[in-house]
Amino acid sequence: QVQLVESGGGSVQSGGSLRLSCAASGYTYAMAWFRQAPGKEREGVAAIRSDGITLYADSVKGRFTISRDDAKGTLYLQMNNLKAEDTAMYYCAADRSWRSVLRLVISDFAYWGQGSQVTVSS
Repeated sequence: QVQLVESGGGSVQSGGSLRLSCAASGYTYAMAWFRQAPGKEREGVAAIRSDGITLYADSVKGRFTISRDDAKGTLYLQMNNLKAEDTAMYYCAADRSWRSVLRLVISDFAYWGQGSQVTVSS
């Protein structure tokens, strides 16, 4: 079992920045951030493997950066130039299984955090 605890959400004006953190209780192979806005399906934002390979949704490329510090067991999401459409509950996800392809697919991640709210006002 892996427990995930997110922190760092909050409210910011359009164009501002926030950094999300996710503390993991054990080993993880792949980690990711997903988000869910009211009335919408949960969608993948960014993912990273233990070898450093990353993947981003087109909507956040060039604005968001995912990183991990395995010594601290922590995943990060640096969000810059935030837009109103980035408003959502952000979830940290992790999995221990090796996969040849990194994907932003919900079923590829067995462990989930409780979520951290990000609100961007225009």
